[in-house]
Amino acid sequence: MAIGMKVTSEGLEKLQAELKQLKEVERQKVIEDIETARGYGDLSENSEYDEAKTRQGKIEGRIQELEEILANVVVVDDIQTDTVDVGSVVTVSNVTKGVTIEYTIVGATEANPLKGKISDRSPIGKALMGCRKGARVEVEVPAGVIVLEILNISK
Repeated sequence: MAIGMKVTSEGLEKLQAELKQLKEVERQKVIEDIETARGYGDLSENSEYDEAKTRQGKIEGRIQELEEILANVVVVDDIQTDTVDVGSVVTVSNVTKGVTIEYTIVGATEANPLKGKISDRSPIGKALMGCRKGARVEVEVPAGVIVLEILNISK
């Protein structure tokens, strides 16, 4: 994971909560599942044991990933409204399609396009970063090139 990945305070809380859940609940549950599965006998043909070990590997991998992210994260608290940055709520006019859209620019770990939260590393997020109200940007998206005009920037 990149050093200095930007997240909002809300994003930091979610990452910390996920790590806590994995360490305090999920890790213990999978250990219990492994012990239960061992009691079923021959491990070479024990699908419950194999599934629990696979789940344990995924949990431990995610714990490592979250610990690395949290060790290098930069929390964005001081959100400016004169230029677009992580944490900004940006209202844009899609000049190409004639529609108005509101995006919240977030770090990559917080992105949820269905809720209007786009990553600062996504094509649209990258194009908007550092721009001011009134700016027009061209963005190449899977459907082609679109033109966005920034109507408003807020927290």
